[in-house]
Amino acid sequence: MPTDRILTAGTVITMDPARPRADAIALSGERIVAVGTVAECRAVLPDAALVDTGAAALLPGFIDAHSHPVLSGMATMPPAYWIAPWFAPTWDDVLAVFRRAIDETQPGAPLSFFGFDGLLQRHATPDADELDAIFGDRMVLVANNSGHAASVTSAVLRTLGWTENPPADPVGGSFGRRADGRLDGRATEVPAMMALATPVLQAVSTGTKPLQGAVEYYMLMASAGITSTSEHTYKTPLKQAYETLAALPHCPLRITLYHMSTEPDCADPFVSTAPATMLRKRGIKLWADGSPWVGNVAMSTPYLDTPTTRAAGIPAGVTGEGPMNYTRVQLDALLDAHAPTGWQMAFHVNGDIALDVVLDAFSRALDRHGLTRTDHRWRVEHIGGARRDQFRRMADLGVVASMGPFQFHYWGDLLDGQIFEAEVGSRWQRFRDAFDAGVHPSFHNDGSVSPPSPLLNIQTAVTRRTSSGAVRGVDQAVTLFEAIAAETVNAAFALGTEAEVGSIAPGKLADLVALDADPFAVAPERIGAIGVKGTWIGGEAIDLGAFAAASGQVDDADFAALRTLGIPACCHLTA
Repeated sequence: MPTDRILTAGTVITMDPARPRADAIALSGERIVAVGTVAECRAVLPDAALVDTGAAALLPGFIDAHSHPVLSGMATMPPAYWIAPWFAPTWDDVLAVFRRAIDETQPGAPLSFFGFDGLLQRHATPDADELDAIFGDRMVLVANNSGHAASVTSAVLRTLGWTENPPADPVGGSFGRRADGRLDGRATEVPAMMALATPVLQAVSTGTKPLQGAVEYYMLMASAGITSTSEHTYKTPLKQAYETLAALPHCPLRITLYHMSTEPDCADPFVSTAPATMLRKRGIKLWADGSPWVGNVAMSTPYLDTPTTRAAGIPAGVTGEGPMNYTRVQLDALLDAHAPTGWQMAFHVNGDIALDVVLDAFSRALDRHGLTRTDHRWRVEHIGGARRDQFRRMADLGVVASMGPFQFHYWGDLLDGQIFEAEVGSRWQRFRDAFDAGVHPSFHNDGSVSPPSPLLNIQTAVTRRTSSGAVRGVDQAVTLFEAIAAETVNAAFALGTEAEVGSIAPGKLADLVALDADPFAVAPERIGAIGVKGTWIGGEAIDLGAFAAASGQVDDADFAALRTLGIPACCHLTA
């Protein structure tokens, strides 16, 4: 590949206010040196090769500001089975995947499934008795799509020796129990989930390539046009995996790490063999409440008593502060411990009460540690149930909002009048209020809670259409430019990488996505169907085949420990 080249496309959408549209981009090495007409680019690089990308539109590479790519790949890619509602919409469809797994594996072989959703698939979390009737004596794990619950067969309980001598509930989690105290095969929150899941994950992955699922998830994200993302449940055992992937030819993703607050080394400096542009640590991740889909978010609005909530086993009523993972005293202590370290705080929050508590704690800590009115960029993640006034407060505090359009797209029909009252449910994910308050939100998919789909996120924010095509809470729609910004420049700001990526401008790294249509030239409800032709990282056209081939040369023995880390801690406390 020539060092100097000029890329052309039908149009270049730069997301740079200085020049929103262009015809060409001049690259020297990894960097953009000019943007404009071909002649303007040629004036800067007279000897550069002219490269027609064949794209209808070139944009800055999409940035998913909140994800979990390595663990998501291990949980959802073979030998695991992904049973999320977008692949298995109903419980009958889930049963069909169960039967297929039984048919295509050896008798008695252990099996793991990820993505069960009681709300969308209209079925309560299965217990051991129900799974035993399907799988017999196999060791089987069925993990909830939210990451907050899991179920296993009786064979797993027997392997652990817990059929007659059940353990006490671990701190931060609980086991489902029968009337006599024996375990029923169900668990909530990671400490209990992983206690049940570990023997299955070890057995399922024996003889497999530990990194293969992560490689495939990287490729899935790149195929959606993503060039930068994050790991929001980073722990040190994952470091070697991320370094190894970053070093492979044609690695398609830049990664920013957020270290789990529950890890003893979460505030330690990060030193890596990988270039900082490919792998860097930015902050510390904390959890305020749980998931809307299992009924444990701290909300002032009641869960409704409907066939939908009853089928999913979600109790009706106001949850209040009950689902909070920390008391306010504990939150203050955590922020006092970490604020002086300079790391960016990133808090998982869904309910409005949880958000009030977090913003109160942020305000106190920022003031106490001299960070008020500084560029701290402390973050709140998801915030589906946030109120309008809370966005204004975020802006006043300098808090960065990372929002999840996928919540509204996939669950919006249920949120509006079946889970919550319409006033709240129809406006879940208040995009318009966020932009109007000056929060400059970013968007994410929280892989593997939903598949990576920046273009679908953009479509959802612009149209307020759910997966059924219904339009809900239209007053929360945003402009197309705003929605694209949330997947590019705003997301780069959230990750602290806006000086390097997020827009197409001289001096920045040439991270690009090529589309087969100009998003501004198609009907808004068709944006999600636009095709991704490819991506560039630092001016290099990414060859996913070459990346996959290189990954096959990795020594799997170095990553055997990953086999026990196979449930992504997407949305929960991991104490």
